[in-house]
Amino acid sequence: MKKIPCDTDFDLEAHSETIILDHLKERPRAGKMWELITGDPEIVTGWQMANFVAAQKLGMNDHGRTHVTVATASALTLLDLLEGSAFVPDIVAGGFGDRDDAALVVMTAMLFHDLGNMVHREDHADLSVVLAQPVLDRLLPRIYEDPEKRTAIRAFILSAIYSHHGVPKPLTVEAAIVCIADSTDMTKGRGRVAFESGSITIHSVSALSIERVEIQKGREKPIELLIHMSSPAGIFQVQEILAPKVLAGPLAGAVDVIAVTDGKTGEKREIVSGIRLQGAKFVPYDRNAKKPAAGRGKTHKRY
Repeated sequence: MKKIPCDTDFDLEAHSETIILDHLKERPRAGKMWELITGDPEIVTGWQMANFVAAQKLGMNDHGRTHVTVATASALTLLDLLEGSAFVPDIVAGGFGDRDDAALVVMTAMLFHDLGNMVHREDHADLSVVLAQPVLDRLLPRIYEDPEKRTAIRAFILSAIYSHHGVPKPLTVEAAIVCIADSTDMTKGRGRVAFESGSITIHSVSALSIERVEIQKGREKPIELLIHMSSPAGIFQVQEILAPKVLAGPLAGAVDVIAVTDGKTGEKREIVSGIRLQGAKFVPYDRNAKKPAAGRGKTHKRY
């Protein structure tokens, strides 16, 4: 399978799994679903085949087990950062379940969202829904005895899978989390836009310019996505891939998006050193003039 370029031997998948397990410690139903999914031969093989089609047949970036694990760590981090804010998971607000159920929905949708790639990249979100439903019908009864509760949980999961690209727009908070988290897996060439390995295009240059992504508590909003770039070329990934997904669903007002260069280009003066999403557009951001406040919350993810 295609190896994603990286300047470190850091085990991204293992690190992400550690984050996931930490989030699931006090969520028994979500924890059990994690064990069922990650130990299921059908699903594991589905990830392998999805990545085979995406990486080997289409020359795209990773769309297999590593990607869904990284994205799941992001999704659960986003979910927990919303706690105590006005942005309540719809499964809770609608009386369909509690925060354990919300975590199960977000996690499961994230783990299943790219399964459709095993058939074809075209319409893969639709295909993922088709492929996920019988697996959910097989696994969910092992967690939920009540058929009505089980049906509601399945509906939330399938909705999030279907809208993970942002078109059609996510309708629930859980679906919005899945949509946004999918695009946070962009470190060192892992951006969600396909590019031909070895080619020089705005896609490849921009993707390789993303140094790391931090998901943390925001100052003015519940969530801050802080993207570190080695050069301003990374702005393309942030503006064209991440921002539309943030703006697509009901969490548009909950997420602050900031991208800054780390000043390693050797240039004395850069045209743009940072940007920040303000409303539906980006404005210049000077990290030296307005640094993130110290001690304002644990950084939940650093790649």
